[in-house]
Amino acid sequence: MIPNGTAPKKGRKLRNGFSDNLRPVKPLDLSKVKTVNDLVTQMAFASFGARSVGEAADVFYEMVKDKHCFVVLTLSGALTVAKMGLVICDMIDNNLVGAVISTGAIMAHGFVEAIGKVHFKYERDMDDEELYHAGYDRVYDTLELEKNLDDVEAIFKNVLNGIDKDTILSSRFLNEKVGGYLADNIKGRGILKSAYLKKVPVFIPAFTDSELGLDLGIYNRAAKLKKEKPLRFDPFLDLEDFTELIRKQKRIGIFTVGGGVPRNWAQQVSPYLDIIDKRIKSGGGFKRYHYGVRICPEPTHWGGLSGCTYSEGISWGKFAPPSEGGKWAEVYADATIALPLVVKAVVERLKK
Repeated sequence: MIPNGTAPKKGRKLRNGFSDNLRPVKPLDLSKVKTVNDLVTQMAFASFGARSVGEAADVFYEMVKDKHCFVVLTLSGALTVAKMGLVICDMIDNNLVGAVISTGAIMAHGFVEAIGKVHFKYERDMDDEELYHAGYDRVYDTLELEKNLDDVEAIFKNVLNGIDKDTILSSRFLNEKVGGYLADNIKGRGILKSAYLKKVPVFIPAFTDSELGLDLGIYNRAAKLKKEKPLRFDPFLDLEDFTELIRKQKRIGIFTVGGGVPRNWAQQVSPYLDIIDKRIKSGGGFKRYHYGVRICPEPTHWGGLSGCTYSEGISWGKFAPPSEGGKWAEVYADATIALPLVVKAVVERLKK
């Protein structure tokens, strides 16, 4: 940082940058790129989006190398339909994250992928009305088959049939049950299968906003018609489970893809612990995220939650400021481009 108050009153004294400890940018030299990590490492010394991707990999690497840091991954958007499911599996399988907070759609479509069903490309000359009648649900430029969702519902129904009707459900509990089914019955990879095998809890705060949530609704409606006891679901079990998980950690970090409910639900744990401590003086504490990586194309000026910065989170007590060691990187990019680069680079660094 150039010292304040050192500029001469008259004229200019030109400096060379190095004397003020400025960091030089460097040309990206593809002749020296042999791995993804080589590329991403060089990107950190370029400009614009390239620099943000490189810096995100640097922060994420530091986050996962910190033995005292518990990493929370939050996911939103159409990531599994967009074929990012195995990238998320890699994050879990390589012990890069300790908990996952997601939209229900990502896990539902990931369930489709995990049982071997296929998504298809949408072509621009296709008609949405005709797609509806053919049983093709469009997600941007990709098609989900209605039959896929019916196949998932049949499996999910069998999972629900195996649960004692006196059990009060939570999203973490249900995701673990589905993961166990996949581990026992499916050979391929899947997010919930990886999470189950690695004992990584998966939370879906807005569970009813998903195919799996609707499947549970159908299950309970059918039970009521047969005069049977429906299953009960309590979202506060997830809230308290996650809060206790975070409360006992020495240091916490967050890797956010997109925004929405998963992002805010993960971040609100810090204010929640704080007001628990202040209002009831038992079971709370002061716990802020020390590291953060965010991949999201939404800018702040739109005013949406997904565009709110980590620096804004400092004012809420969600993030430690840089003056106290807080470190974060924000990538304004399509996650299907940036996420694989960041994850692959970090995995390669860890294996060196």
